[in-house]
Amino acid sequence: MHTAAPVPGSAGAPSPDWAARTATLLEEVRARSPLVQCITNTVVQNVTANVLLALGASAAMVDVTTEAGPFARVADALLVNTGTPHPEPRAASVEAVTAAVDAGTPWVLDPVAVGSLPVRTALAHELVALRPSVLRGNASEVLALLGAADGGRGVDSTAGTDEAREAALRASDGRLVGAVAVSGPVDLLVAPDTGVVRVANGTPLLTRITGGGCALGAVIAAFAAVVPEDPGTAAVAGTLVHTVAAELAARDAGGPGTFQPLFLDRLAALTPEDVVRVARVTTDATPPSTGPEPASTARAALPAAVRP
Repeated sequence: MHTAAPVPGSAGAPSPDWAARTATLLEEVRARSPLVQCITNTVVQNVTANVLLALGASAAMVDVTTEAGPFARVADALLVNTGTPHPEPRAASVEAVTAAVDAGTPWVLDPVAVGSLPVRTALAHELVALRPSVLRGNASEVLALLGAADGGRGVDSTAGTDEAREAALRASDGRLVGAVAVSGPVDLLVAPDTGVVRVANGTPLLTRITGGGCALGAVIAAFAAVVPEDPGTAAVAGTLVHTVAAELAARDAGGPGTFQPLFLDRLAALTPEDVVRVARVTTDATPPSTGPEPASTARAALPAAVRP
């Protein structure tokens, strides 16, 4: 998610079409202003709503039982973030996801700090069994949720994105999830129809503000609302728009305090031309895989962890 030199194994073929496709989808998001229901952690509710509004989408923090399910049926997309898993939003998350799946509403799961913390880990496993359109997290979270590791250090990843590559491929090929978005110095996006895509935009300042990563899940959900049949494209486009806006904002920021409002401003003013001009996207030389038919089916040290 932040700018860094290419890591070993990250080389791929240039992918100019992703920038053009994202630029088109950005305009579609703004034209449609999709309504994104957010059941997210209490620390990032404000910034998540503001990021959605700056993007051109609409936000609704409907996170209580008896309301969450019915609302998920009429929303254009749903985000579930497990950062502060208090009893009421836990129950509301299950209710909303169940309704979203039944109604065909695309939904994004952000399993913050899954791994050794038992409450959120149990909730995340219950939710991932309902097959999210997009699973978004850092490498440690993705590995922990997919059974390949124990989790990271609180909200911080102790694994690199490439360590999560094979687990992400298996999960998406097996249709356990529609797509996997792994955040890191170079973001890794994996889906059967898109293959493995890497986005090298962003700034380290995203890790120095509250909600820099959590809000990305909401942005991906907004893009999923306009391409519900293509979660891989939603993951790439959402990540690219989020990180390009952040990278441009960082050029004028003196630090985290000035970066956050500049990020909102840049996101609101971002043009399709900005996306095409600044995007750095490559694809791995791995053809899309056709997995089996669907079957029913980490950040670990902080007690109330939320991703910065």
